[in-house]
Amino acid sequence: MSTAHAARKRRTTTGTDGPRAKADATRTTAAGPAPAGPEARAGRAEHRTALLAAMLRIRRFEERCVELYSATKIRGFVHLYIGEEAVACGVNQALTPDDAVVSTYREHGHALARGITAAAVMAEMYGKTTGCSGGRGGSMHLFDAARRFYGGNAIVAGGLPLAAGLALADHLRGLPRVTCCFFGDGAFAEGEFHETANLAALWDLPLLLVCENNLYAMGTAVERHEAQTDLAMRAASYGMVAWAVDGMDVEAVERAARRATDAIRGGAGPHFLEMRTYRFRAHSMYDPDRYRDKAEIERWKQQDPLDRLTARMREDGELDDAGLAALEHRVDDEISAAVDAAERAPVEPVDGLTRHVTGGAEGAG
Repeated sequence: MSTAHAARKRRTTTGTDGPRAKADATRTTAAGPAPAGPEARAGRAEHRTALLAAMLRIRRFEERCVELYSATKIRGFVHLYIGEEAVACGVNQALTPDDAVVSTYREHGHALARGITAAAVMAEMYGKTTGCSGGRGGSMHLFDAARRFYGGNAIVAGGLPLAAGLALADHLRGLPRVTCCFFGDGAFAEGEFHETANLAALWDLPLLLVCENNLYAMGTAVERHEAQTDLAMRAASYGMVAWAVDGMDVEAVERAARRATDAIRGGAGPHFLEMRTYRFRAHSMYDPDRYRDKAEIERWKQQDPLDRLTARMREDGELDDAGLAALEHRVDDEISAAVDAAERAPVEPVDGLTRHVTGGAEGAG
């Protein structure tokens, strides 16, 4: 038996906590014991404030996109991340600038959490040259090579093989990097997921697979397209460590992501996190959202990740009304400045449209 095969067998049968931790064990909302000293408590408060600010930035950015789309300032397909902010913000806490991120078409939150500025993302939404993709990608194709953010992808599950390739390249070069791939529960049913999971486990790739299970693949409930709805358990069948996480709790997400990335960097191979989350808005701005019960949506809103962290911080004396108002004001100013900059930014001139096109100007006719 080869060394790699033996390691995979050990992970499957034992692993750190077995092939998957029980979902109940990872869905806790408790933040753990309070830090012992004043400096530790201050550090926790500062970190929580940063998490809340990151989620608030995504929420307000997306809400402004709704307004701009309705005013026809933004065109094309727009897929909102409202309700899922804890996943992007929590996972990115465990990633370094050298790590890679591959996203989906519901990517605004991932891009902002990765550090792409609101101005660069908003300009891309407008199709302006100052956008992070030069105005050529729009909502579904945000890229930033400097931040190793390898985009959204309009194809369901299309990012998974790309993520495997990035992870393989780093693995072959001996670089201590992690590639993180976000995808939805709908992508789990695609062949690309299963091919990627198989090869990642076979080759011990440093790949973190983050499934944002928001219960609806476009407009189909997960129990209508998956015979076994415990996605973490199914992912574990490939010989990788996998477990479910409360995706509406940003601190639970961060803890899970740090545990997974620490293990991956230590040579434990790919890990799979099933983030059990929920989108509060429709699949896209075109979607009438008639497939979900309104009462269900309201029940999930009671677990709003922003409200949950805010309540926890208030309870621990880390946030008051004035602090929250100041945070809101700062984020609102940032988003407003991004919109103003996008409004003023230029569109690409016609004579530049053949740039970056395969074959160049001579073959563009």
